[in-house]
Amino acid sequence: MREDKELKEYRDLLVPPKHFEEGFDWKTIIGAVFIGFLMMPGSMYLQLVIGQGIGPAARWVTIILFAEIAKRSYTELKQQEVFLLYYMAGAALASPFQGLIWSQYLVQSDAARMLGLVEFIPEWIAPQPESESYLERTFLHRDWLIPILLLFGAQLIQRIDHFGLGYALYRITSDVEKLPFPMAPVGALGTMALAESTEDRKTGWKWRVFSIGGVIGMLFGFFYVLLPALSGLLLAEQIRLIPIPWIELTQHTEGILPAVAMGLQLDLGLVFVGMVLPFWAVIGGFVGLLITVMANPVLYSQGILHRWHPGMATVETVFANNFDFYMSFGIGLGLAIAVIGIWSVVSSLRRSGHGKLDFSLLFNPPKGRGDINFWVSIGIYVFSTWAYIGLCLLLVPTFPWIFFVVYGFVYTPIISYISARMEGMAGQFVSLPLVREASFIAGARFFGYQGIEIWYAPIPMHNYGEATVQFRQIELTGTSLRGIIKAEILVFPIVITASLIFSQFLWRLAPIPSAGYPYAQELWHLQALNSLLLQTSTLEGDSLFFQALNIVIVGAGAVFGLVTYAILSLLGLPVLLIYGVVRGLGQSTPHGIILEVFGALLGRYYFYKKYGASWRQYAPVLLAGFSCGMGLTGMMAMGFTLILKSLGRLAY
Repeated sequence: MREDKELKEYRDLLVPPKHFEEGFDWKTIIGAVFIGFLMMPGSMYLQLVIGQGIGPAARWVTIILFAEIAKRSYTELKQQEVFLLYYMAGAALASPFQGLIWSQYLVQSDAARMLGLVEFIPEWIAPQPESESYLERTFLHRDWLIPILLLFGAQLIQRIDHFGLGYALYRITSDVEKLPFPMAPVGALGTMALAESTEDRKTGWKWRVFSIGGVIGMLFGFFYVLLPALSGLLLAEQIRLIPIPWIELTQHTEGILPAVAMGLQLDLGLVFVGMVLPFWAVIGGFVGLLITVMANPVLYSQGILHRWHPGMATVETVFANNFDFYMSFGIGLGLAIAVIGIWSVVSSLRRSGHGKLDFSLLFNPPKGRGDINFWVSIGIYVFSTWAYIGLCLLLVPTFPWIFFVVYGFVYTPIISYISARMEGMAGQFVSLPLVREASFIAGARFFGYQGIEIWYAPIPMHNYGEATVQFRQIELTGTSLRGIIKAEILVFPIVITASLIFSQFLWRLAPIPSAGYPYAQELWHLQALNSLLLQTSTLEGDSLFFQALNIVIVGAGAVFGLVTYAILSLLGLPVLLIYGVVRGLGQSTPHGIILEVFGALLGRYYFYKKYGASWRQYAPVLLAGFSCGMGLTGMMAMGFTLILKSLGRLAY
């Protein structure tokens, strides 16, 4: 895989510092409590309302607040303290018990009843619909004790596992192979903007750019989030000047574009995302979308997309097309991407091998980084994998145990290394499609397993490629790993406690999904249909999954993806354009891509020309500021909603 100019620009944005500090102190402790009990409920609420939380915003708001407190205390936050607050905010907003909200919906959903799967959903995921807890809308009930304990145990293993194979692969790909990790600087630059001292802010650019993004985010957030929330509380009907989640156009374009899901998502944040993402990756995705838009009417006319009919909206169109064609075609495309990734890794290793890699760096890391011993990280990986296997054997004793061993000790290290190298070389995440699903089906077909419990078990099948990028960000900000470990120990009990409390609170306010949570009401049915359709494949009888799976289409998707990649490579096009096109050839929808493309064009042909290479640094800071502004309005909307609805539930 050749390295193009754009990747080199991303690689050169930042270089690792010489000095490292922990950054863990009393400010970190107070920040963890602040994030868990003030930011987490806002993030959970927005996830149900608009489909995205305030993860980035919570980070920036926390950092700004503590920076201002520090200023008034005649001190300043160090860069490492800023990054630790940023890191903890991401960990705290994971909201593990929010999964209980989805579980209570799934077991009561129309999709589960329609497919006849309600009785098969295990009670260690959610009680059956006859449970009194659904009438009271409460998780604080004896029927939910086992699901809560299971989530707690899985989360504990996951936090320990964080420093296992992912960290070991970071040491190999970053320290030994010295891969550039082009996307890592994007995540690190935002925190550096807020770590500027008072004097730096007067002469530097980061704080000014962040503030501009923040003001834009607050203005847009007022109309997008705050106005609908306030009007819904004070008036009989919500005022929505900007439709959430999108403007539905499918039924207006079905005459000329049959079987094409058409719409427009008017989220200004997508424009800023388009400015930050590599330009050719965005354009490649758009090209893939155009091919999809042209192909669907042809597939419909040939009778391949036969389940679609006029009158269907976006959700129904996407599900019908997935069933008829795109699930199988997408599997083929995913296999093509995996083959490309494996080939790239092998060829890159062959080239780098001539340079005589210095593996002694695994055991002699740079001083001050707080590195874990390499063999300790391997030990953590082995321990956590056996813990996952033990849980699976306890929960699904009838499923063949050999599969769990293969998941943890064969598949996981191979795909994680491939993905880590692809992240390191091109900023691209790689995964093999439906390996998990295919293995479940094999267990049912050849080993006699029947049921759907395996679909909910915490199997040890992971891809740690993305974790290497996170460790690279930690290094670029000069933060010692010792501080990260202390932050993980601190934040875990806060995450568990706050997530359970606010999951319970949101469910008590209103049924989920309902009109009070429009995103969940609009899209959860489709998500439930897609996931439950796959689960029918391990039940006795004629599975709907096998009705939807077409081996010929899978093969066609794989061949088409490989041929497309080969042609684009021969034409000498940028690496990211090639991946964008191949990935976009699945059933893409224009709802969010249009604004992303607009942002990419605006950034490249206006701002890049105006500011030069510095725009690469401006864009992520601008996006961080916008996320902060959106988050502030989201927090206000959440505050008004929770307070007024809570008062409405009180008996006077």
